[in-house]
Amino acid sequence: MKRFHVHIHVDDLSKSIAFYSRLFAAEPTRVENDYAKWMLDDPRINFAISTRGIQAGVDHLGFQVDDAAELAELKARAEAADMALIDEGETTCCYARSDKHWITDPQGIAWEHFHSLANIPVFSGVRQDEAAAENSACCPPRAPRGKPVGIAVKTGSSCC
Repeated sequence: MKRFHVHIHVDDLSKSIAFYSRLFAAEPTRVENDYAKWMLDDPRINFAISTRGIQAGVDHLGFQVDDAAELAELKARAEAADMALIDEGETTCCYARSDKHWITDPQGIAWEHFHSLANIPVFSGVRQDEAAAENSACCPPRAPRGKPVGIAVKTGSSCC
C-alpha cells in the first residue's frame, strides 16, 4: 500500500513541531535536532519537516511504498510516461536507508518514490556535525531551488 509523502523545509523546528502536532492531534514518530516526521494513518501520509533547506516551503512530494514490487511499479509508470528519472537505488537520507528514485512533474516539482528499508541514526550517512557542515538539503544532489540534479526543472517555479 502506498503512503503519500510531503517534505517541508521550516525555519523554526520547535514551533513547527508544536503547530503540526496540534493540527494532526499526534506527536511526531521521529524527532531529531533538524528533522521531525509524522507517520499518520488517517490520512495515510508520511509528513516530514526539516531545517535543512535553503528556503522555507514545500521541498518535494512523493510516495512511500511497502515493498520492492510497488516501487518497481511506480518506476515503470514513470518510464512509460517518458519522464526524466534519477534512480538512486539504495541510499541513506532523512534518518533512513531506502531504495528510491526521483521524477519531476511539468511544473518542476520533485517527486520521490521510495521504499524504506531501515532507520539509521544519521541524516544522510554522515554524523550530525558533518551534515551541518555540508548544509545540504534532503536527499539527492540538488540544483538551485531544491530540485534533484539531472532532472529538468522549469525556471521561475515557486517551489522551494
